[in-house]
Amino acid sequence: MPTDATVPPPTSFDLISRSWIPVQRLDGGEAALSLAEVFEQAPDIRRLVGDVPTQDFALLRLLLAILHDAVEGPGDVDEWEELWEDGIPADRVRAYLSEHRDRFDLLHPATPFLQVADLRTGKGEHSPPDPIVADVPNNARFFTMRAHGAERLTFAEAARWLLHAHAYDTSGIKSGAVGDPRLKGGKVYPQGVGWVGNLGGVYVEGDDLQQTLLLNLVASGEQSLNLRTDAAKDAPAWRRPQNTAEPLAGAEAETRPHGLRDLYTWQSRRIRLHHDGEGVHGVLLAYGDPLTARNKHQREPMTAWRRSPAQEKKLREAPVYLPREHDPARSAWRGLGALVTGYARGAEQRQEAAKIVRPRILDWIALLAFENLLSKDFLVRARIVGAVYGTQQSVIDEIVDDAVAMPVVLLHDRDGALARTAVDAVTDAEEAVTVLGDLATALAEASGADGEGPRANARDRGFAELDEPFRKWLRGLNTAEPPLEQRRHWQLQAHQTVFQLGAELMDTVGEAAWTGRVIATKKGSVWLTASRADLRFRAGLRKVLPLTIPDDSPEEEQ
Repeated sequence: MPTDATVPPPTSFDLISRSWIPVQRLDGGEAALSLAEVFEQAPDIRRLVGDVPTQDFALLRLLLAILHDAVEGPGDVDEWEELWEDGIPADRVRAYLSEHRDRFDLLHPATPFLQVADLRTGKGEHSPPDPIVADVPNNARFFTMRAHGAERLTFAEAARWLLHAHAYDTSGIKSGAVGDPRLKGGKVYPQGVGWVGNLGGVYVEGDDLQQTLLLNLVASGEQSLNLRTDAAKDAPAWRRPQNTAEPLAGAEAETRPHGLRDLYTWQSRRIRLHHDGEGVHGVLLAYGDPLTARNKHQREPMTAWRRSPAQEKKLREAPVYLPREHDPARSAWRGLGALVTGYARGAEQRQEAAKIVRPRILDWIALLAFENLLSKDFLVRARIVGAVYGTQQSVIDEIVDDAVAMPVVLLHDRDGALARTAVDAVTDAEEAVTVLGDLATALAEASGADGEGPRANARDRGFAELDEPFRKWLRGLNTAEPPLEQRRHWQLQAHQTVFQLGAELMDTVGEAAWTGRVIATKKGSVWLTASRADLRFRAGLRKVLPLTIPDDSPEEEQ
């Protein structure tokens, strides 16, 4: 292990003026910009394009913390409306950044950005940069461009991964820093993942980065949002005393975060980058300030929340809310209920209490619509992003990144019928795909094969084929047409798509399935053939998609 035997030459990497944030412009071109340039050019930027989607989310939260603090708000929707109409005050933001310039220097000798300058282990050790680079999976480098690990990072890369580590770093045993009271035998034992890693992240995308920043710039003081904040104490990391190896404790740990600026720059880790004046060759990564996810639903707006009966029983406390994490196997629209109405289908089977708290960021968008600051035909693009951890949260197994576009009226309580229509349409899709899976199982069993594999394949195909039609239907929802009629349109589309997939299964079935065989069911033994399975499939689709049946059609025998 390298040590601190030599002191690197004095140098600086000023994040305010140096290029380090990757963006995509409205014309499709890509560039790397400084903090000041990002705010100045926000109207011409389509989106952030970091190394991984979770890095984009961490960068967005940093930009929001800066903007919140620079404009000292917004305090309410009226102040927000001024920003929406006038745009980001780039000059004001630049002046703010200049005021805190020393704290935005990645390599400052005393106050390096989001680091502890004198962080060290008892032996003065540090590792290569691998621990903070999420696209270098532990012991699984086959699917990364860094086949030999992250041996060196440019200062721009290091700044992005530093931010990502505070947000998404894995759990596990870490190096113990001198001064950390949790130190045992030179190490600190698992303290959980970085704060944002607990979340099923949700934010709203605009047509450009300026819109995205402003749409997510929540006026937390609005009482209807029910967000807890102490405006007098809320401040980002660079306006607080420089951290040491010691974590928060006592009353401070109990009462923080004091608001969004504090939360968005939460120091889940203690980090020190080691460099040689030309790039970063090492890192010391240690645990920082713990922050339990339990019942933070009145502080964190960028995730949905679920009640946990298991934790309520364990802690003898009620209610207990936990972040609702994303399922990498499900498209964003299949979780529409939790986003729009605070209802998640199947929650009871998963031993979740029925009550789901939808992301406060979407409550904020609904408030803007209620105040007529967003038009009723405004299209909300809710992007979901999150990390899926494995092996006791010591590795990142998958990264979730998806988006669902919907008219803002779905979030508005006055149009609850339309929101219910959208959520019911998701149920229609789920149940139609279940019927398709039943057909695949029955055809396999009729031929003497196991049905689980064919069922899973059929369900995957069903959801894949319904994905684009549902997204298109959802974007087109409006108040000019009766909700029931709009749902009928969706059921007709779903029926056509799933029926065609069923026909394809029937076309590929073998002779053995047409002959059939005797199988045991709950109602006794039956002779199952491909023909019988097809009849069940057709009847099942009619049952779960009843709006596809003409009112004057005679009932068919089943």
